[in-house]
Amino acid sequence: MRRRLQLLGARTGVRVRSVLVAVVVVLVALLLGGSALVLALWTSLEQSAEATGVTRAAEVVSQVAADGVPATAATLGERGRTDAVTLLLDDRGTVVGSSRRSATAALSLERPDVGAYSSVERDIDTLDEGGEWKVVTTALRSADRTWFVQVAVPIRVQRDTVRTVTVLLLAAAPLLLAAVGVAVWVLVGRALRSVDQIRATVAEIDARRLDARLEVPPTRDEIAALAGTMNAMLDRLQSSDTAQRTFVSDASHELRSPLATLTTAGELAARTGDDEARARLLATMNAELGRLGALVADLMTLARVDAHETVTAPADVDLDDLVDTEARRLRTTTDLEVQSRVEAVRVSAEPARVAQPLRNLVDNAARHAARTVVLTLVREGREAVVRIDNDGPPIDAADRDRVFERFVRLDASRSRDAGGSGLGLAIARAGIASQGGRLAVVEHPEGWCRFEVRLPLPDAGGAVGDGPDALGPGTLVPDGGGGA
Repeated sequence: MRRRLQLLGARTGVRVRSVLVAVVVVLVALLLGGSALVLALWTSLEQSAEATGVTRAAEVVSQVAADGVPATAATLGERGRTDAVTLLLDDRGTVVGSSRRSATAALSLERPDVGAYSSVERDIDTLDEGGEWKVVTTALRSADRTWFVQVAVPIRVQRDTVRTVTVLLLAAAPLLLAAVGVAVWVLVGRALRSVDQIRATVAEIDARRLDARLEVPPTRDEIAALAGTMNAMLDRLQSSDTAQRTFVSDASHELRSPLATLTTAGELAARTGDDEARARLLATMNAELGRLGALVADLMTLARVDAHETVTAPADVDLDDLVDTEARRLRTTTDLEVQSRVEAVRVSAEPARVAQPLRNLVDNAARHAARTVVLTLVREGREAVVRIDNDGPPIDAADRDRVFERFVRLDASRSRDAGGSGLGLAIARAGIASQGGRLAVVEHPEGWCRFEVRLPLPDAGGAVGDGPDALGPGTLVPDGGGGA
């Protein structure tokens, strides 16, 4: 109950913060946008009133040029406009003609040069309707005198229009903000419900229900992406859990056999009085102890690999020396014909994580070879390639990936005397992969069994081979050619 209350409070807090942020953003947008709108509207209306005054003044100037001042002054009232007042003034500012009887005095003190126009805003109460006016003044020459034309255009309507728009914006702002707040509250609530459903489903998944998955909504939005990501994570967790359970089960099975043998041999050795039989039992126990120790060492190596622990710091590794060492060891410890073709190659890697995979692969080849093992090291582009071949039966294409799984023994090699623990190839692939390389089973031109290791060469190149035991490029050493 307490947990549910905490989640409810958290969701409410998120919704409140979202609403506040949305309202503040919209309010700022309204203030900026509304101010810009009102300013643009007022500027446009003023420019329109001024343009009207300039046009009317230009008409009067043209009429004076055509008919003269007396005729123009006499007809101003006849041709006057109902929304504008036109005056014709002499050079002393006396009204000589007016389009409205109430306009008997100059409307502005502006006296521009001939041909120029000036504009001012004035509050004129002497006219009939009073209020704010835009007064445009221009000058002209006629009969060797300077005359002035003044046109007053009322802007009270424009101001009223701007004021009305401003009031409407201010009145609509609270309604819009309230609508935005409600909409954000609802939408965020719906989004949080989807997130809460995901959280609740994930919270119910434990080690016994790792196969459960989230329902991905068809919205193709961030919530759907979150659900898909969570499902992908659950897939990885399930795969990891399955692999771990399988590994523990297989390890337990592998450990049970030598422990059972040790227990039985110990009991028999304790009961028997025959020294020769006791010696045979002790030899059996020693063999099983060695096998048990090797298995535990392999399990510890895999555990370190899974934990991404670094064995040693990367260093320059003479790969040709490692391959040559394995060839010499195999010639000494087996009756197989061991051939090697080694080029001088140096790589940058952790020595232990290259040496152990090579030994595992060579031992695997020795177990399955009929008569011959061939080790090859060459450069191919920016990679060092090690090939471990044996003339034993090849691995079927369907098993070439499975053979690297842990505790896997193919049908032809399930004998524990010949097949080991089933961890050697898994350790080899993990070690090579940790150094940026690749290990795979590939085709052999003569139908043999071939394992191929590819390791990246350092950028600066790594030609080696200056040691006393290094083999020259392309050297093929047959059985016995380089004894340990």
